[in-house]
Amino acid sequence: MTVPTQPYNALDIAVDLIRCPSVTPADEGALATLANYLAPLGFNCERMRFSEDGTPDVDNLYARLGSGSPHFCFAGHTDVVPVGDVAQWTVDPFGGEIVSGKLYGRGAADMKGSIASFVAAVSRLVREGKLTEGEGSVSLLITGDEEGPGINGTVKMLKALKARGEVIDHCLVGEPTCVSKLGDMMKIGRRGSINGWLTVKGMQGHVAYPHQAENPLPRLIEMLARLNAHELDKGNAHFQASNFEVTTIDTGNTATNVIPGTAHAVMNIRFNDEHTGASLDQWMRRTFDQVVQEMGGSYEFKTQISGESFITQPGDFSALIARAIKSVTGETAEMSTTGGTSDARFIRAYAPVVEFGLANATMHKVDEHVPAGDIGKLADIYEAVLRGYFNGSKTS
Repeated sequence: MTVPTQPYNALDIAVDLIRCPSVTPADEGALATLANYLAPLGFNCERMRFSEDGTPDVDNLYARLGSGSPHFCFAGHTDVVPVGDVAQWTVDPFGGEIVSGKLYGRGAADMKGSIASFVAAVSRLVREGKLTEGEGSVSLLITGDEEGPGINGTVKMLKALKARGEVIDHCLVGEPTCVSKLGDMMKIGRRGSINGWLTVKGMQGHVAYPHQAENPLPRLIEMLARLNAHELDKGNAHFQASNFEVTTIDTGNTATNVIPGTAHAVMNIRFNDEHTGASLDQWMRRTFDQVVQEMGGSYEFKTQISGESFITQPGDFSALIARAIKSVTGETAEMSTTGGTSDARFIRAYAPVVEFGLANATMHKVDEHVPAGDIGKLADIYEAVLRGYFNGSKTS
């Protein structure tokens, strides 16, 4: 192995990754680009490809340096969301251009910039002869399925590692967590998410003859109104209040003189650790049953739990990351559980996990960008985390 004579520049890596148009689930060379940086550092790079009926095949990358304990894992994804209307972009979405001190491109914030910073940080320690055998190990667990169904990526990678006896002691996910500036927020947990699809059955008929029809809409409206009026909780020390939201109501009826035969609604609940997906499923079904007892009719209901709520209790590990953030940026990072779901919801079953990355203001938007200097600062933060971790200031 020939170790690079100089540590890597995080911005250069970020540009190379952005230039791979890896719209989920396509890879388009992103993982190979990453492996080309990692292999000279001594990482064993393993492509992990998974498939499942009805879902796209997905390429993932697991790269590990060393085999000892403790095992620190950086986790993230190289897949990105579609660019939308290309005509609205002022730059090539996959050009990796730097304009007025900002790095533009799909994935700049979410989250190729963070992955580049992972690699640059590790390269500095390798260049100094750190992270040698017996001093622990560092890995990168990188999926191409985070922005997609989330079936053939992190979940299956973690199961495969466990099956062969690999244990991750702590994990840092590079999701864009900051709000207005680098260092203002890290994530120590996330709310859970459950989706529900409700169909209320009736009988189609002419609006002038309601006695010959059965309108499902009043029942559907009553069901949703009762769910919406119920206060799930008030939040707690670590989580904001859970919220129920109706996202779609539809009958498929385009006529003005027809009572529909069925009515449909889709809903989502983002919930904290005072609930589980199963308990919320049961609550919704009880509510629907009560309405049917009072108003008659019938319904069908199915749910999908995208992830349970979780929290990594504040302790030595989160404090280590907070110190690293403050040492580089001067910011005291808020330890938050806000925002949507991430692959941390899967990792938390295997290891304590914290998320920290770039600002999220432009992720998934036209002209996604981050300050170019923040990518180097993020590498500095990750470097400080690694130095603190392998000097013994890690744990719980």
